[in-house]
Amino acid sequence: MNELANFFSTFWVIFSFSFLVALTGAMSPGPLLTYTIIKSVQTSKHGYLMGLWIIIGHAILELGIIILLLLGFSFILKNIIVIRIIGIVGGLILVFFGLSIVRDVYFGNIPADFLNPPDMQNHEAASSISRGLENPVIGGIMVSMSNPYWWVWWATIGLSFMIQFDISFRQWPKLVAFFLGHEAGDLLWYLIVSTLSFFGLRHLNKKAYYGILVFCAIFMIIFGIYLGISPFFHDGM
Repeated sequence: MNELANFFSTFWVIFSFSFLVALTGAMSPGPLLTYTIIKSVQTSKHGYLMGLWIIIGHAILELGIIILLLLGFSFILKNIIVIRIIGIVGGLILVFFGLSIVRDVYFGNIPADFLNPPDMQNHEAASSISRGLENPVIGGIMVSMSNPYWWVWWATIGLSFMIQFDISFRQWPKLVAFFLGHEAGDLLWYLIVSTLSFFGLRHLNKKAYYGILVFCAIFMIIFGIYLGISPFFHDGM
């Protein structure tokens, strides 16, 4: 009986800490948040679930990196050359994504008929900004990978957490608690964001909608440039 109580106690402690750490990180502005807002608004049906699908992709990627860390590959993610390469590639992806949004808004290639409730069912998101990121699960993976600080977080904070709580393949209940807690924190926030975006931003007029898109796009461009150059101001991680 005591063993069972200790099991659930340990599981709950790790789950709770992991949940709170992930929730704090998820609430920080970043490219994944911007991507979630855009996808939620542009999806005509069930856009409020975009947070779920995006985090599923995000979780798949995080499961992979957890496995790599447990296999001893943390040294790769701490290599400054690797971080710089990730920063450049990721930054370029975000800049391209942002510029695509600005271009499509300028040329009127982004359909906004879904802002009119009667036309919601007929809306087809044909904008070119979704190409390559149209599937929210794949988008969740790609946008997460584009952020070098996501990799750094796992090589530092994430790895430290795993060491502190003795998380390993052998201690699989702890591993499950850590993973589920972390993804639950991400999922809670991104479901809130996608729900508010879908039911709130869709009632804007066309100009306001385009304005928000351009604002998000500019943020993506600036953040992409920042991600691309910031690793070069550090000699090591």
